[in-house]
Amino acid sequence: MSTTGPEADPATAAGSAPADVAGVRALIEAGRFAEAVRAADVQLRTTADRDDRVDLLYMRAVAHRYAGNVPAARDSLATLEAEAPEYPRLHQERGHLERSLGHADDALAAYQRATTLDPALVASWRAIGELEHAAGRPEAAARAREKMQRLAALPPELLSATSHLNENRLHRAEQICRAFLKRNRTHVEGMRLLAQIATRLKIYDDAEFLLETCLEIQPGHVAARVEYLNLLIRKQRFEAAHREARRLLADEPGNISFRSSMAATLVGLGRFDEGIALYRELLAEVPDRAQLHLMLGHAFKTVGRLDEAVAAYRRAYGLRPDFGDAFWSLANTKTYRFTDAELAHMRRHEAASGTRREDRIHFCFATGKALEDAGEYAEAFDYYERGNALKRAETGYRDATLQHQVQAQIDTCTPALFERHAGAGCHAADPIFIVGLPRAGSTLLEQILASHPQVDATMELHNILALAQRLNGRSAAREARYPAVLETLGVEQLREYGERFLADTQVYRGDAPRFIDKMPNNFLHVGLIRLILPNAKVIDARRHPLACCFSGFKQLFGEGQEFTYGLHEIGRYYNAYVRLMDHWDRVLPGFLLRVMHEDVVDDLEREVRRLLDFCGLPFDPACLEFHRTERSVRTPSSEQVRQPIYRSAVEQWRHFEPWLAPLKTALGPEILERYPPTD
Repeated sequence: MSTTGPEADPATAAGSAPADVAGVRALIEAGRFAEAVRAADVQLRTTADRDDRVDLLYMRAVAHRYAGNVPAARDSLATLEAEAPEYPRLHQERGHLERSLGHADDALAAYQRATTLDPALVASWRAIGELEHAAGRPEAAARAREKMQRLAALPPELLSATSHLNENRLHRAEQICRAFLKRNRTHVEGMRLLAQIATRLKIYDDAEFLLETCLEIQPGHVAARVEYLNLLIRKQRFEAAHREARRLLADEPGNISFRSSMAATLVGLGRFDEGIALYRELLAEVPDRAQLHLMLGHAFKTVGRLDEAVAAYRRAYGLRPDFGDAFWSLANTKTYRFTDAELAHMRRHEAASGTRREDRIHFCFATGKALEDAGEYAEAFDYYERGNALKRAETGYRDATLQHQVQAQIDTCTPALFERHAGAGCHAADPIFIVGLPRAGSTLLEQILASHPQVDATMELHNILALAQRLNGRSAAREARYPAVLETLGVEQLREYGERFLADTQVYRGDAPRFIDKMPNNFLHVGLIRLILPNAKVIDARRHPLACCFSGFKQLFGEGQEFTYGLHEIGRYYNAYVRLMDHWDRVLPGFLLRVMHEDVVDDLEREVRRLLDFCGLPFDPACLEFHRTERSVRTPSSEQVRQPIYRSAVEQWRHFEPWLAPLKTALGPEILERYPPTD
């Protein structure tokens, strides 16, 4: 086969790819191109699987090119691009086609796009090297050859798994990688790749264990250490991440990337002045790095320096006009108002065929916010819906998984379980957990409590979620052990887990005797919290379902909260959340306090006194003047809680009511009748 043909795929050779795709591939390899096209067309009429469709469209384009039918090949690539614009082999195949026609510049651009999306495409790197050499650019040609040779040295299985990972075919990548590691148990590159897959699957403890093992075997493996550092930042383990950043900088003190990671750890540790100073130092050296301006903007926003945050975000998009995240970051201040020119700019880039999927998603949400602010609600909803559809397609969220998790908690966490474990756990009363759904008013409750001199705010801590994941076991393929494993835990284990939570979260606290963990998803783990920290306080921050769910639907989250990217999905999630919270009320009476956001808005002092009484705190008038409290706030509501209570957002969802039928259906009449809209 020519070097410009479809790359060999060990997964297909091993028979793990679907037979229809493999059959079309076999026809191409046999030189039976017309038959391959017909077979692909037949399969495309019957298959609904997205990955299969993408593979078949790609094969059809390859077959047309080999048959010399350039117009049909172009049409096939256009169809493929409409369905999967960021499929790396689409751009590689376009490079092959343009190169066969003698269009060197177009071919080079296509190959470069392909390797940006999938750095493991050997054929693209080979072609880039040859084209750069022919164009008289020996240094660029040498870099491409070096990358090609490094990839060619990898075992074929890992090369295939890497491509599947880059194409977001995570489970296929995991299968191939695990099979390889069964035969090569201490292969560092294999473990590093499996860690990358685990990170994408959000199985962070697995990824951490694998990367730690890599570094035990090969301490000088810089790429593994960088990935370990980035994972620690993702897990908000900023103290450990800070140590890794120092270690990397000890060997390469001038490395821009390592210094940027160091700045991120400083901000994460609450050392904002140092982090901001380091970002500024970096930008003095490399002022054209749009991402650094964005990160500086995030740091400014966290500490309430909004004008400087806005200036940083605008510099970011000035350097990179298609930088969707910069525009979304402006929208996410909740107070910024876009100019007409900026709105036109966002519309234009969102519609452009060359805009990356990630940027398009950001542009959709930002444009929706701009149009909502302008009172153009129908068009705003169209943009919100389009952004959510794009995001939903890449998350793989499954409602059935949540429903199973909720039912498992109800089945396991019975009165009998808590009676058996009475007196167990760590008896410290330090933590105050605020749980619920995002956009339910939890940041406001946190700000109120953090205004009390006996309470420290921290952030949305991942510690309880991480403990639940550890109790569930390391492999995602195994039968879930949590929460059933709670039945088997002993007194010492429960006490140790509680004490470890306090120790691991100490770095985020000040000197106050109490502190807040505002991770909303902890509502799934109230039973676990009760077992390990029986004297903790749990506050259920609740908001009217239509207001809460629609607010979540129009919010693009930085991490997690995949259930928010569809009206049906978020409605089902809210329904399941209420069902589980009702269960906690029954089996743990008095352990949690429910606070309705609308009640806080209607009578602030009454609700503040309820909140403080529940937490065993004396009344302090500073809690009524919460907007005067100076502290870092890391959530989308950061600017809203720096203002006095206002009612304008309570009924904002009503502007979009004509389009909320799927949400109302998913919530169901029982939920809607239980929380009627306020007049």
